[in-house]
Order: sequence, then structure tokens, then C-alpha cells
Amino acid sequence: MLIQFILKSKASSGVVTIAPNATISEAAKLLGEHKIGTVVVSSDGETAEGILSERDIVRELARTGPSCLSDCAKDYMTRKLVTCTSQSNVEEVLQQMTEGRFRHMPVVEEGKLIGLVSLGDVVKAQLAEVAMEKDALEGMIMGH
Repeated sequence: MLIQFILKSKASSGVVTIAPNATISEAAKLLGEHKIGTVVVSSDGETAEGILSERDIVRELARTGPSCLSDCAKDYMTRKLVTCTSQSNVEEVLQQMTEGRFRHMPVVEEGKLIGLVSLGDVVKAQLAEVAMEKDALEGMIMGH
């Protein structure tokens, strides 16, 4: 199964982004408003420069206290992004996320951000594929 099928099945195809100079407080508010765990950091809303998660924010709060809330998103974002394309294989993406211990992956085509998949999205797609295979095998066994 390809990532493009996950993107098509998602309710919203847009990716929530935040400017690199936005504050951590603004990022936390954005995460809460959209009920998401990660925001892509982007100057233009099209190019992924980094990614900032609730975990990044919580870790910095624990380390330095509430003063970090006025710092910039670019100060705490993950800069070395692991991305995929719409033609990436779901199994390979799942393996990359598991090995890298991260839960969100930007989907990039020709340098432009076209989506974001979560570990939950990938697992859901894998489970749906397994269920379809199971049903097909049961149908073959039963002669349907």
C-alpha cells in the first residue's frame, strides 16, 4: 500500500504549519486548537524546515521551565527531517518511524509539503490491509 492512499483517506489534506519565529507558546496553542501532536515549521507554508512536537515542548519545559514559552519554534524544532513521498510504501514508512522513534512524517513532493502522516495513520492502513487479505483468504477457503 502506498502513502497516497492514506492521504486520500484523511479528513483534511492540509498540513498545519507555523513560522520559525513563532513562539513556543503560539505553537502549543496551535497544537491544542487543532488537537494535533505535531506542527511543521515552515516560513512559506509549503517547504518543511523542521517539525515541532508536543514532546519537544514538554521536554524543554521540564529542562528550563516556563521561560522557554517565549522562545522561537526554530530553537526547539527537529531540523533533520525524515520525509516520504506519496509513492512511498506504507510498510517502509512504518519501519522508518519505528526505528527513528518518531510519530509523524511529512510527505514531500518536489520540495513541497503535501501532507503529514502519523504513526496512527500508518498502523490503521496496515490493519485495514490485513483485514482485507483475511477476508479474501476466508472467501477463497469457503469457495466464495
